[in-house]
Amino acid sequence: MRFTLFSASVAFGILAVFATSSCTSSTPNLMNVDSLTPALAATASELLADTASVSDDRKPELQALAQWVAESLTADGQADLIFICTHNSRRSHLSQVWAQVGAEMAGLKGVRTFSGGTEATACNSRTVAAMERAGFEVVPVDTLHGASNPTYAVSAMPSAQPMPCFSKTYGDDANPQDGFAAVMTCSSADRGCPVVYGAAGRFAIPYVDPKVSDGTPQEAATYDARLRQIGTEMLYMMGQVAERVKR
Repeated sequence: MRFTLFSASVAFGILAVFATSSCTSSTPNLMNVDSLTPALAATASELLADTASVSDDRKPELQALAQWVAESLTADGQADLIFICTHNSRRSHLSQVWAQVGAEMAGLKGVRTFSGGTEATACNSRTVAAMERAGFEVVPVDTLHGASNPTYAVSAMPSAQPMPCFSKTYGDDANPQDGFAAVMTCSSADRGCPVVYGAAGRFAIPYVDPKVSDGTPQEAATYDARLRQIGTEMLYMMGQVAERVKR
C-alpha cells in the first residue's frame, strides 16, 4: 500500500481535467443492485437515481476521494477507507456500510471500508433502526466491547460476510493501521484531527449529525434523511471510482 499523503488540494489539478468529462456524471450504468437483498436493492435503486442531484459543492471532495481509491486499486489492488466521526455512533457507520455497498454495486474488488471515532461510545440504536428501515439486515452478535457497546452484524447481500459495526477509536486493532484513506464525516472530528496517524490520504466529507432530532417526533425522518444523503453520496463516489478504473 502506498504511503504518500493525498488530499483534495493535491488533487485539484486532477479534478480540473475531469470537471468537463464524463466523470462528473452519476454513472448509474456502471452500478448494479442485483447482488443486494431485495429490500436494500429497492432503496439503493432510489438512491442511485438521486446521484444525479449530488450538489456541486460536494462533488470536488467526493471526486478527490474517488481518485485516491482508483489509484490505490490500480497500484495495489486494494483500497482501505476509515470513516471517522467523534463518537463512531452514527454518520461514520452509515458511511462505512454504504461505501461497501457502493463498491459491491460497482463491481470493485479490493475496497474495504471501516469506521472509527476519536472516542468510543456505541453504534447508536437509532442508527441501527435506520439501517433496518433501509433494508439492511442487522443482528446483534456479541458484547465483547461492553454491554453498552454491542457488535452488530450488518448484511447487505447474501453472498458476502456481514459488516461488523461497533463503536471504536479509529486506531483500534479492528481497523487498518496504515495506508488507508481517512474520511472525516463530522466537522468536530475534522477540526480535532488535523493529522490522522497512518493515513495515506485525508478527506473531509462532513454531514449534519442526526442526533439533533433525538427524542423528537422528527427523529426517524431525520435519521432516514441522513442515511439517504450519505448513501447517495457514497454510491456517487464509488461510481466515480468505477469510471476511473474501468475506462
